[in-house]
Amino acid sequence: HSQLVESGGGLVQPGGSLRLSCTASGFTSDHYAIGWFRQGPGKEREGVSCIGSGGTITNYGDSVKGRFTISRDSVNDAVYLEMSSLKPDDTAVYYCAAGWGPSSSICTSAVDKDRFNIWGRGTQVTVSS
Repeated sequence: HSQLVESGGGLVQPGGSLRLSCTASGFTSDHYAIGWFRQGPGKEREGVSCIGSGGTITNYGDSVKGRFTISRDSVNDAVYLEMSSLKPDDTAVYYCAAGWGPSSSICTSAVDKDRFNIWGRGTQVTVSS
């Protein structure tokens, strides 16, 4: 059974940092584009960032550009989301997802959730003082 597992969420003060991790279970995520998405209270799920299978293509949502960095570790078959300068508006459940296909088609500038088909269960990030 193919699935993704997120970890690293928690409570952080405004201006703080967190690193989220996404690891695959039941498959190797090396050949998939990986995306991070989030869903805040009462909001729709939005694209945060994505990275192509080779790691050379990356895209970010406008609200996180310059604050979040996505990377992948092929040795550990993991994808990370480094989040800094966190704001209360970043509070959400964060999900990672995998998409199969050409990276340029899956990881687009829109960070479109409909292009990803294997999802994790999410990890809660709360930014509050």
